Amino acid sequence: MRISTIILTMVISACLLTGSDLMDAGTDARFLRYTRSIEFDHGQWIRSAFWLKTEQASLNFPEVMSAVEQKQIVLETAQKYSQLEQLAGEVMTIYADPETENPDQAVAPLVAQTKEINQRLNEIAPLAETIIQQQVSTILAEQGLTLGGQPIPPVLYHASPLPDKLIISPRDEILQKTSISIQSTLSLDEINKLEERVSKDENVSALVVPVGGIGVYPTMVQQSSDLAWLIGTVCHEWTHNYLDYRPLGWNYSTSGELRTMNETTASLAENELRQLVLERYYPELLPPPAAEPSAQTSPSEKTQEAPVFDFQKEMHATRVHVDELLKAGKIDEAEAYMNARREVFWENGYPIRKLNQAYFAFYGAYADVPGGAAGEDPVGPAVRQLREQSPSLAAFINRIAWMTSFDALKKAVEP
Repeated sequence: MRISTIILTMVISACLLTGSDLMDAGTDARFLRYTRSIEFDHGQWIRSAFWLKTEQASLNFPEVMSAVEQKQIVLETAQKYSQLEQLAGEVMTIYADPETENPDQAVAPLVAQTKEINQRLNEIAPLAETIIQQQVSTILAEQGLTLGGQPIPPVLYHASPLPDKLIISPRDEILQKTSISIQSTLSLDEINKLEERVSKDENVSALVVPVGGIGVYPTMVQQSSDLAWLIGTVCHEWTHNYLDYRPLGWNYSTSGELRTMNETTASLAENELRQLVLERYYPELLPPPAAEPSAQTSPSEKTQEAPVFDFQKEMHATRVHVDELLKAGKIDEAEAYMNARREVFWENGYPIRKLNQAYFAFYGAYADVPGGAAGEDPVGPAVRQLREQSPSLAAFINRIAWMTSFDALKKAVEP
């Protein structure tokens, strides 16, 4: 009876949510002519993932496993993905080495290992997903984000390779106007040519970016060996699903301000929920506490330490200056400045492929921490302030979920 109820809830949720959070709604049709042959098929992915999830729910395997056995399955899955990443790197190195006489023969043992690992993952990865779904659901229930003890919609995700996103922004302001999901199989040369063609033909700023998750239903999550990151992404995308039942989610694409409100809310929920899941089920993955400064360190020794490059601070300063230049109508100067700053980031260990208006339009919406690509945009700080004023995560989410404008948020945080 319980399984039937869960499956029925999944079906209803899928009907309501499928396609609602593709972030491509309202795409300017003129850009589709550049991507028709390389667009990602969300519909096919959703159908396949939904039936996989329905099958998993009917089997109900985790119910007959102990907590220790469940944890072992999840950790083994993460370990197998780590092994695949290592093997892929070794294969790439062999093919790139000009001294390798017969690379196909050299990689054959690695290919065999990869096949064995994938066979094992086919057995345990779906089960690991079901376990993590249940663990996240338990934490959501404890936080008061359920109806009758069940998260609505149910927590459903599937880990797989994800599409990339083609982001379009005007050149004279930082604003995400269009987002199109494209296949992630394009070479770097093909990506650069696509960006250059769109930018030149349409006089816009274009950038292809990778994504970690997409809030369709079931949600799409990038395969990863980083279990803490994966759990956080599952929580992030579920929050989008939750908001999709409410005005804030309905209006995701209405304005840049509402997009930032959505993304910052989901990021704040991600940070808090991930911490709770790790504390409960995987405490060994929690970061160690920050080390206290040594009492033996003299003031002179402290001042001699090399300054640390602060990515958030430097990116914030870059965005602020770019906004000033664009506001003054100095588009070419702003673009030259961004390219120069990209080299600074690269030299300090942050390999940003391209820094332009589209970069800030995409990454600036994730404003859960001060500084960074959001610059002086007031939306992120207001969302963070509302969270600080709220007695609980559930109270925060349920309040902001019913807002339909940034003005409503500003009134909510006014003294």
